[in-house]
Amino acid sequence: MKVYIKSNSKKDLAWAKFFGRRRSRKVTFIVETTGDDDIDNQLMVDDLSSLFLGPCFARGAQGKLHLGTYKDQSVAVKISPILDDFHKFSDLADKIEKQFHREFTFLSRLRHPNVLQFVAAYKKPPILGIITEYVSRGSLGSFLNKIEHGHKFLPLKKVIAMALDIARGMAYVHSQGIVHRDLKPDNILISDDFHLKVADFGLACEESECRRLADGAGTYKWKAPEMVKRKKSYNRKIDVYSFGLILWELVAGTVLFEDMTREQVAFAVVNKNLRPPVPKHCHPTMRALIEQCWCSKPAKRLEFSQIVQILEHLEA
Repeated sequence: MKVYIKSNSKKDLAWAKFFGRRRSRKVTFIVETTGDDDIDNQLMVDDLSSLFLGPCFARGAQGKLHLGTYKDQSVAVKISPILDDFHKFSDLADKIEKQFHREFTFLSRLRHPNVLQFVAAYKKPPILGIITEYVSRGSLGSFLNKIEHGHKFLPLKKVIAMALDIARGMAYVHSQGIVHRDLKPDNILISDDFHLKVADFGLACEESECRRLADGAGTYKWKAPEMVKRKKSYNRKIDVYSFGLILWELVAGTVLFEDMTREQVAFAVVNKNLRPPVPKHCHPTMRALIEQCWCSKPAKRLEFSQIVQILEHLEA
């Protein structure tokens, strides 16, 4: 699939300036399926002719997020970082393109209520974009920051419901042979009806690939010890470790390792087996679940299917 941008301009649109505008504007694409790209063959885009691109509402290392409308559906449009000279920064460009390919590959084949819904994608270096459903309440990370500043604890019932959404989404992801590798509050989104959805698969991989990947993926505060050590062999249990820390944040109502640098966290987790203290008000079953998830030995961590069962039993 090759995507060409139709424009009346001789310069094929000044994309960097275009994406910075606040007004919504219609973008027209011509989609040509050529079969010359394995990654593109995995998804046939039927129609990408009407995308209304709105203002940017979030920015990050992996690009900008814009509001948009596609086929009368509210969407989020993730645009990769735009490099002024795509060839000059070939290493960075290669990294960006690999992350785009990963996210496109995995999101396009996942269908679950607790996983961000893929809509479409387009590719014309240096412009790489992924269109997904728009999830209006933002990230779990933002939600936890608000809770912390309000000095409140979430009710146990709410913690269980939110944890179940994440666990169900991740149980499905793992059942598809996929390891997320960067599970953290900022990569979990909250919908209108307050259900959680796992998002951002730019660092994900097939579990069979984990043995040969030692690329330092993930975010240190939520990264499993075996990943911090960059061991040549790790598996899906790294996501379970990350989930244990997220569960702690839901219970504690505060942000993880807030006063530590990533280097301090990495050293303490690996060399001192550091974990945050579980709050005294934590339910005994929840406490045991957290501790099983963040166990330093991957083999002793639970599977997400087991986590779902425990949480459902606690919910009953």
